[in-house]
Amino acid sequence: MGFWKSIFSSSDPAPSPKALSLEEYAAPGTIERLGTQSRIFFSTDRNIDLYELEELCDSVGWARRPLRKVRRALENSFLVVSMWEIRGARKRLIGFARATSDYAFNATVWDVAIRPEFQGKGLGRALMNYLISKLRREDISNITLFADPHVVDFYRGLGFMSDPEGIKGMFWYPR
Repeated sequence: MGFWKSIFSSSDPAPSPKALSLEEYAAPGTIERLGTQSRIFFSTDRNIDLYELEELCDSVGWARRPLRKVRRALENSFLVVSMWEIRGARKRLIGFARATSDYAFNATVWDVAIRPEFQGKGLGRALMNYLISKLRREDISNITLFADPHVVDFYRGLGFMSDPEGIKGMFWYPR
């Protein structure tokens, strides 16, 4: 069942809109700053229009990736979280993140993006808080991510630490 059908269907046993709403995860005052003309909801439905996701990635300056690989990444992710703005009858993807996992101890967060015109309003924090809370409900206790230098402070503000136990990551790339 699709995300939008679950929100607007009264007989659907899916979580209520409150469970998916921004209020619980947003920084205080975020809702007022966004105004009353739009509402923002989270979804864990991984059936995302790949072209809409590509447009979001373009908006934050990411290099293009083959859509077939993006589709496979979504299918094989442990958790996919999208953030949507509803303004009247229009819906728009404004945020995205996903996590891979061993389904027991560890998860790694990937592809966190917030549309530039929505940045600086607490929505990235709300998206990450939502994703972390979902991972913690699955009893995942070790959450890692890779961060570009210009967003390290953002993740520190969420409680992430660089090399918390002196662990140094290593990478292998094809030559």
